Amino acid sequence: MNRRDFGQKTLGSLLTFSLLETLLSSNAIAEEVKPIAARWLADINQMSKDLKGQKLKQTEWQEQVEKLFTKVNLAEFLTYVDFAKLTKDMKFRDKGERSFRAEFPRVEGLPTQLVFGHQMFALKKNRSVVPHGHENMATAFLILQGEFDGKHFDRLEDHKDHMVIKPTIDRKFLPSEYSTISDYKDNVHWFKAISETGYIFNIHVLNVDPNINKSGRVYIDPMGEKLSDGRIKAKKLRAKDAFAKYG
Repeated sequence: MNRRDFGQKTLGSLLTFSLLETLLSSNAIAEEVKPIAARWLADINQMSKDLKGQKLKQTEWQEQVEKLFTKVNLAEFLTYVDFAKLTKDMKFRDKGERSFRAEFPRVEGLPTQLVFGHQMFALKKNRSVVPHGHENMATAFLILQGEFDGKHFDRLEDHKDHMVIKPTIDRKFLPSEYSTISDYKDNVHWFKAISETGYIFNIHVLNVDPNINKSGRVYIDPMGEKLSDGRIKAKKLRAKDAFAKYG
């Protein structure tokens, strides 16, 4: 079996950390997967550029990113970012997620200036990416390692001190699975690690509409008053209160 066959037939099935760590130590394999991983990152960059240029609607961006994520070979991507080295001495937070960045190796075809931002989240068991909505941004999660209880909600109404939301997704997320968010679909999410540790890759496009002078998170309490038709009155929270209650 040549190295390319190995990359296609074997890497995608090796998800245990010990085996993956062994693979990542091979420079030959790492060099071979770089252009593969860089290709789909370049595609995300073009989609995000089209989104900011108003060539794509936010929900169209979600659909296209999700289609692209179905093609991602997780082991190849972890090799590309040197995941074992990044997480070797990870210091988890007592509340919420530890955010850190991976530097993408320079590869032909991947722009050096990316339109989208990116980060990774590390969480220990029972810690959460706390419930929050998004303002003027599109974002996506890809589960890298571990298991998560993932919840999404549509944001139906906005008020000064609360939102009205409605559940759309409530299930377990495993490695290679993903979700996307926009101002128009699945705007609120909440991910809780249910394995001993868990890692998420996040991409985000800020200031999607340049005419709106704000972009970022809005923390909420999704366990609020239940309304008709499955809707929930979710109080808006300060960040420290959200992390204290749900982190």
